[in-house]
Amino acid sequence: MTDLQIAKGVTLKHISNIAEKFGIDPENIEMFGKYKAKLPLTAINREKAQESNLILVSAISPTPAGEGKTTMSIGLSEGLNRLGKKTTVVLREPSLGPVFGIKGGATGGGFSQVLPMEDINLHFTGDFAAIEKAHNLLAAIIDNNIQSKTNSVQLDPRTIGWKRVMDMNDRSLRHIIVGLGGTTSGIPRETGFDITAASEIMAILCLAESLSDLKKRLGNIFVGYTYDKNPIYAKDLKAEGAMAALLKDAIKPNLVQTIEGNPAIIHGGPFANIAQGTNSVIATLMGMSHSDYTVTEAGFGFDLGAEKFFDIKCQSAGLKPKAVVLTTTIRALKYHGGADLKSLTEPDVEALSKGLPNLEKHLENIGKFKMVPVIAINRFVSDTDEEIDVIQKFAASKGIRVAVANVWAKGGAGAEELAKAVIEIVESKASSFKPLYDWETSVKDKIATIATEIYGAEYVDYTTKAKADLRKIADLGLEHLPVCIAKTQKSLSDNPKLLGRPKDFIITVREIEIAVGAGFLIPITGNIMRMPGLPAHPASEGIDINDDGEITGLF
Repeated sequence: MTDLQIAKGVTLKHISNIAEKFGIDPENIEMFGKYKAKLPLTAINREKAQESNLILVSAISPTPAGEGKTTMSIGLSEGLNRLGKKTTVVLREPSLGPVFGIKGGATGGGFSQVLPMEDINLHFTGDFAAIEKAHNLLAAIIDNNIQSKTNSVQLDPRTIGWKRVMDMNDRSLRHIIVGLGGTTSGIPRETGFDITAASEIMAILCLAESLSDLKKRLGNIFVGYTYDKNPIYAKDLKAEGAMAALLKDAIKPNLVQTIEGNPAIIHGGPFANIAQGTNSVIATLMGMSHSDYTVTEAGFGFDLGAEKFFDIKCQSAGLKPKAVVLTTTIRALKYHGGADLKSLTEPDVEALSKGLPNLEKHLENIGKFKMVPVIAINRFVSDTDEEIDVIQKFAASKGIRVAVANVWAKGGAGAEELAKAVIEIVESKASSFKPLYDWETSVKDKIATIATEIYGAEYVDYTTKAKADLRKIADLGLEHLPVCIAKTQKSLSDNPKLLGRPKDFIITVREIEIAVGAGFLIPITGNIMRMPGLPAHPASEGIDINDDGEITGLF
């Protein structure tokens, strides 16, 4: 059965029943039909949240074979609930770009899914649309201010870095010229589009802790300079109020359910290779306010989403996670060991063993944050006992817990071994979370710390543009901000072709974007892009709907 067929075979519970199980009066939720709802920010209780056990699910470096962090996160939450621990899984919202592109949906898989999967993977509750509109409102205000003769702040068009966004993969919009058509159509200038998940407003929404905090952060968005070299922010254009108004509902977390009828919260959707890659602080605190255990995930490998989760989100919101689940698959490790993509379902202990250094490096990185991990082997039908034994022996040699999790086929029942290992780590109080770096150190030191300690680079090189950006950051007094490095997810390095555990490589920072509203700096490395393109045969080719409104082809 496909994921969609499995999802359609589930009899969903009314969302009011899920809210009651979560611990919120159904009268206080805002329903979007029968199976989705917005949760009120008043339901967050920071005192209770401090008592919840926050568990992060991460993974080894991603491969085309897939690792299954979301599936593992959902399955683990089901397993913990089965063991009597009131647990909520808190995830990001899917972006339409990957859904229609190459990656597919982001609601889990098999018998480890959040539902209703069609709604969540498509428009859901309109959060992405609201973020898109708020972002593009600022873009329109910027261009209008340049055009205006009576309401101008003397913004120099050559210094504007604010692009427009759209939740779709469209490479033709990466670089465009606006303002053509004569004097009444604006001032011609170069700009472009990013995907909505890369918007600073997405990052802001996911780090804001209240509506007032959201509005303040929106006002702090750096726009550019005046002709006199004075910085201009969104608040100088009086844009933050209207932008916040567009986001008044989007800031509220979304309540849905798992296949086994447990509460799940889905909110926000920044990518981890170009942003912080985790769901909103508000959603995490909401889950922690009503749960013994809160399971969340961070995008791509530990070097990307998890590092940013710890160094940016946890430091910003004062969160202290208790354990890390490192998801891996036999297939992915064989790929890192040099096996061909087409042969990954064939037994190959040699390639598997050669791929173990990638797993080893991510485990070492977890230790740098004083966190205790458990390896979750996301089992596939092609995995052999001999191959599983290789990982188990490797884990034993390192003194690290390991559990085989068959969550795709068995849901929560397939995650009980993993859940027991997580409970053991939590109850032993073995983790003592500590960030990798202090925000107050220099920007170059912060970048170097991540590049050398987490990626394993020899050193960091800077282009002329990046060096100029460092001077601009210093002039603006923003050196105290954390760094959110944009890097390929396919490798520990900034070269996607270097698999496994590469060594003796250099990280090249080509430019540094300023995201004052979000509260971080974005060093951009290698050839990373903020607007993806569609593949030759996008997933959209297989998606359809019939006269009864039934959707097919989602996965």
